[in-house]
Amino acid sequence: MTCYAIDGLSPVVDPSAFVHPAATLIGDVIVGAGVYVGPGASLRGDFGAIVIEAGANVQDNCVMHSFPNEECRIEVDGHVGHGAILHGCRVGARALVGMNAVVMDGAVIGEAAIVAASALVRAGFAVPPRTLVAGVPAKLVRELTDAELAWKAEGTAEYQELARRCHASLREVAPLSAPEPGRQRLRLKATYPLHRTRTS
Repeated sequence: MTCYAIDGLSPVVDPSAFVHPAATLIGDVIVGAGVYVGPGASLRGDFGAIVIEAGANVQDNCVMHSFPNEECRIEVDGHVGHGAILHGCRVGARALVGMNAVVMDGAVIGEAAIVAASALVRAGFAVPPRTLVAGVPAKLVRELTDAELAWKAEGTAEYQELARRCHASLREVAPLSAPEPGRQRLRLKATYPLHRTRTS
């Protein structure tokens, strides 16, 4: 990972977390136990604090930032999809922010809530726990079902396992010029069926 100190503050990364080498962490950033941070993620703690609590994930090309003296936080087992932008907001425990969604300053995503892909959660908006919001600007769609909450938990568990897999086997290599004979394919346990929802 690429880490920078600013004004005497250095990022803090728990040893069990996995932060991809192509991610960038600046200043007042705290990454908790078992967290996964994907390639291209930018966690800029140069104005306000960035906190990612245990078991959460921040996927490829996400941005976390804040206005001065404010905090951007993802609580325990929070899940942030590819390309999302979080600015000075709070993502509650076990909540999911879908791909390319934007969550603005002072917004609070309630516990176990889901923000649909490409949604815009306006500044100061509070998403109630266990609800789905979607649209630009995001509006309440409905309460989430137990099946949807289980689906989200399975997806977050997959990213927690990915952090462990990366620690165990991710290595920089030179590409092969052609597939080797009998090339194996990845075979992972299918616990995250994408057809259950289109919210992320």
